[in-house]
Amino acid sequence: MKLFINDETSRLKSVLLGNAKNIEKIPTIHQTYDPSSIINLKRGTYPEKSDLVKELKSYKKSLELNGVDVYELDNVPNCNQIFARDIGFVIEDYFFISNILPLRIKEINGLNSIIKKIDNSKIIKLDSNIHIEGGDIILDNDYIFIGYYNKDDYERHITARTNLNAVKFLQEKFSNKKIKAFELRKSITDPSRNALHLDCCFQPLGDSLAVISKGGFANLKDYEWLINYYGEENVLNLNNKEMSLMMCNILSISKNEVISDIRFTKLNTWLKSKKIKTIEINLKETSKQGGLFRCATLPLERLNEFN
Repeated sequence: MKLFINDETSRLKSVLLGNAKNIEKIPTIHQTYDPSSIINLKRGTYPEKSDLVKELKSYKKSLELNGVDVYELDNVPNCNQIFARDIGFVIEDYFFISNILPLRIKEINGLNSIIKKIDNSKIIKLDSNIHIEGGDIILDNDYIFIGYYNKDDYERHITARTNLNAVKFLQEKFSNKKIKAFELRKSITDPSRNALHLDCCFQPLGDSLAVISKGGFANLKDYEWLINYYGEENVLNLNNKEMSLMMCNILSISKNEVISDIRFTKLNTWLKSKKIKTIEINLKETSKQGGLFRCATLPLERLNEFN
């Protein structure tokens, strides 16, 4: 199997898509690991399996209709496998198996078949002290952007997924690239004050565009760095509420095409004004678990001038 990911917007050729087929029951609060899920459990609005399966089927169809080869995870019994991005990621032609929350460790078994298709020398298994999930990795050619958390309560904070050891590891592994790390805000009670991953508050689009939510960053200077990097005229700023709705968590299938949610009127209007086509589907129920289009996919290959 060919792997190559160097950015977030080149033509998407192949992707691993999450699924909801093996969810057997609604979790308890103690079995969840994000504030959106907890809030929806308390409200009695936690998504039903049938709705999640339906939404992801629609997502798969949209990807395939737009020329993307879609692979599926191996089935893991009694397991929520929706957020494939968390369990692995590709940088250049390397496949990284994430070190994820202990609560979710069996999700890694969903990768077994896909890993067998990959050259073993290109599979990276991380040391146990390197915590990282794919949603915290965003690629922009020469840059690797990484979200992390480094406060004293890291070990107790279930929304903290990537640590400083991961930043140091990537700096050593990809010495040819520029590594830019952003510390994220975390909350287990309030999704409007929580960036579960970097892709929940920031997303590159097109050639030089981005959507950014200032509220996801622990340090104002990191938000300002991104504004300066992309240019204020090329950025759509999203507020905390929009961040919590997962408005940053869309998926580019090319520089000119983005899969977005039909509910995101502000975002979709802005994208169209920038000559980017929006493929709009409804993943409202999926978003109640703190993730959306990017979270549910693990891109394997994007086409660009180098490959």
